[in-house]
Amino acid sequence: MSIKLYNSLTRQKETFVPQDPRRVTMYACGPTVYHFAHIGNARPAVVFDLLHRILSRRFGEVIYARNITDVDDKINQAAHDQGVDISVISKRYAEAYHTDMAALGVKPPTIEPKATEHMPQIIAMIEQLIEKKAAYVAEGHVLFSVEQFADYGQLSGRDRREMIAGARVDVAPYKKDPADFVLWKPAKDDEPGWDSPWGRGRPGWHIECSAMSAHHLGPVIDIHAGGQDLIFPHHENEIAQSRCAHGTDVFANYWLHNGFVTVEGKKMSKSLGNVLTVHDLLNDWPGEVLRYVLLTAHYRQPLDWSNKVLKQAQTNLDRLYQRLQDHDIAKQSAMADTLTPDQIDDRVLEALEDDLNTPTALAALNQLAKELDQAPEDKKHHMAERLANAGRAMGLLMHDPADWFATRQTDVALSEAVIEAKIAQRNQARAAKDFAQSDAIRDELLAAGIVIKDGPEGTTWEVAKR
Repeated sequence: MSIKLYNSLTRQKETFVPQDPRRVTMYACGPTVYHFAHIGNARPAVVFDLLHRILSRRFGEVIYARNITDVDDKINQAAHDQGVDISVISKRYAEAYHTDMAALGVKPPTIEPKATEHMPQIIAMIEQLIEKKAAYVAEGHVLFSVEQFADYGQLSGRDRREMIAGARVDVAPYKKDPADFVLWKPAKDDEPGWDSPWGRGRPGWHIECSAMSAHHLGPVIDIHAGGQDLIFPHHENEIAQSRCAHGTDVFANYWLHNGFVTVEGKKMSKSLGNVLTVHDLLNDWPGEVLRYVLLTAHYRQPLDWSNKVLKQAQTNLDRLYQRLQDHDIAKQSAMADTLTPDQIDDRVLEALEDDLNTPTALAALNQLAKELDQAPEDKKHHMAERLANAGRAMGLLMHDPADWFATRQTDVALSEAVIEAKIAQRNQARAAKDFAQSDAIRDELLAAGIVIKDGPEGTTWEVAKR
């Protein structure tokens, strides 16, 4: 089966055909490290981690680059406020980002380039653009000349006036055109700066990604990914400068963009006080619960975050882990990296390879759990392995079930008599083959912190350990 991806450039779903099946190249825009990552920052990390996993099962080698922006106005301001070098700020929050993303099951990319470590490549690319008359020097700045690139606006689909308004460009007197954007800018005496042919300064944001992508992956790559907010101006500018610098007809063959995350229907903002950092969320929820929620909506659609969806995700994972606990499926997280397509349930695999259709894949995962319940005894262990593999294909069910429940935060509010009565009701439902009612009772008990287990001697229960 082929992998299909929605290409933002062509605005349609296409069969993914890499330039070289032996070496697939993918670049995703990573974090600007001046503070803890919020849950919106985590969405592309999780989504494109999943894409990396999917591609790696079908192709010989996948080179996945996800950059670190470690020089930026916000980093400069934080360093100034704290009286430290920018490297102190960027190192602190890059390490926090790695820790938080690892808790969400995000594997490290193949390459993680940092802007400050690629100044020679950035300066060389700017020199190429000047030589090809696609850029010009003005008052210590180097700017890209948009009028030199006829396809500008192709990705975003905006006309010139919309693009200028959308970018909130600074119509500086030294610009030839209001839409021209900065490749290099002078640094003040108290700001970080690097020597260049145009004086001491630092690069614009857009040129950093183009230079790092070209250096590590080549002038034309298979996939470029990031959030929808990056389509314009960041990705539009990347295309323009990369194609002009290298003289190519294309920069990336496939463009993927994930949707926004809102919080209870509202945009995250400091003014509303609803910016949720992964760092803080992990104090109250397992990382796998956060990952599950991030996969509940299709990656291209908006995702609304709330305590309700968090609780539902935890209940769903509890139910899945209990199915595995019933059948002694041990932790095999390393298997996730070695799973072959034929080891993954067809329904899950087909959904994931159809433009990362995670809602359908999760529905299939839960259906597998129901089929496990209804399977004959001699088939149950095999079905449990199929369930575990399907979860691991998504970066879920990566823990030993006993470990999962040992760290589960619960609030038990049911008396022993009520628990026994509910188990009796569940047994009656199972005998009547009313599996929907049986599952509902099991989930109700799980939500109250009661783990039940079916065995030859009947059904037993225990309080989930803190």
